[in-house]
Amino acid sequence: MKIRTLASVAIGAMAFVLGNAPQGELGLVQAHAQAEGVRPQVGKALKDAVALIKSGKYKDALAKVHEAEAVSGRNATENYNIEAMRMAAASGAGDTDSMVKAFEALKASGKLSGAEQLRYIESIAGTYLRNKDNARALTWAQRYFKEGGNSPTMKQVLTSAQFNSGDMGSIIKDTEAEIAADEKAGRTPSQDKLNLLLSAAIRQKDGNAEQLAIAKLLNYYPRKELWTQVLGALQSKKGFSDRFTLDVYRLKLATGNLKDANDYMEMAQLAAQAGYPEEGKAVVDKGFAANVLGQGKEGERHKRLNDLMVKRIGEAKAALPEVEKTAQAAKDGNALVSLGLATAFRGDAAKGVKYIEQGIEKGNLARPDDAKLYLGLAQSMAGDASKAQSTWRSVKGTDGSADLARLWGIHSRSAKR
Repeated sequence: MKIRTLASVAIGAMAFVLGNAPQGELGLVQAHAQAEGVRPQVGKALKDAVALIKSGKYKDALAKVHEAEAVSGRNATENYNIEAMRMAAASGAGDTDSMVKAFEALKASGKLSGAEQLRYIESIAGTYLRNKDNARALTWAQRYFKEGGNSPTMKQVLTSAQFNSGDMGSIIKDTEAEIAADEKAGRTPSQDKLNLLLSAAIRQKDGNAEQLAIAKLLNYYPRKELWTQVLGALQSKKGFSDRFTLDVYRLKLATGNLKDANDYMEMAQLAAQAGYPEEGKAVVDKGFAANVLGQGKEGERHKRLNDLMVKRIGEAKAALPEVEKTAQAAKDGNALVSLGLATAFRGDAAKGVKYIEQGIEKGNLARPDDAKLYLGLAQSMAGDASKAQSTWRSVKGTDGSADLARLWGIHSRSAKR
């Protein structure tokens, strides 16, 4: 499924290049090495280690650290410098065991500031992630935030470790909370954040989170390609009724996804067959305006379709008085709902809304949720977006009507942005 692919690429694009020895640490080590209490045999080994680190020879630098460590009778200053140099060399070498050993010793010395501790933890977490040790990367990233860190880069490390270790539940929970916080603060959630939620939801098989991610992506970043994927998936969804084929075409038209002459012709014919020739004529007109219809070998056929739409409109107008009389006299509201939608497509959406409302009030409907779906559509066409949104939210059908109502609601909101 394309969406899954698009959503998986968004996660795979996260690249973290952490764990390299900060140059500042070298200066720190050198300064301490020059301090009182560092004997020449220890200082020389550390100085050699500095030179090796600068040359990128991190494992050799670690060997020099071991030389310094082998000197007996070390004092506190020497031990501190040795561990600081171990951290710098191990970070460059990707030796996480040595990094952790150095960090715990430095922390125990009581000489590290809070900011320095966080920087070391960040380096350790990043190195674990780079080494693909996701479980430990996750542990250290969590420790970073527990100890007061707030780096956006570390948030990415945390998320990547969660994703790589399969902890989709935490990603979904945290990302949903971040999205809600963004919206509450009046910020638009980033597309990367929404793609992350979508990918995690798909991996977790969490339908509610997946639906939320898609809704937010369509709302804030309504790309034509995403609509194509969503509508394609909708028709293959288990339980989706074939009777909504025209409704899918309506959303395709609204989102710019009628792709060729066959789509325009199919939609126009379905609309006319359903009793909405004015809608069919509008589709044909758009096809001609887009230079999709009326071209090439099929041009004459397209013109005949246009003539057919004109003919059907004339027939519908002639039959309208009788259709209205029959609908009003019926014991159920089904005919009034159809009449209302036809009236809306005829150009009088406000009157169409009234007909559909009368049909719903009369009751005994074959498909009540379909009626509410079309009431929302008519209300939207009449310019009453607020009522349309409320009506669409009330559609609960499990055969596709609720899915269509939800997508119309999303499209209506995103179209206003």
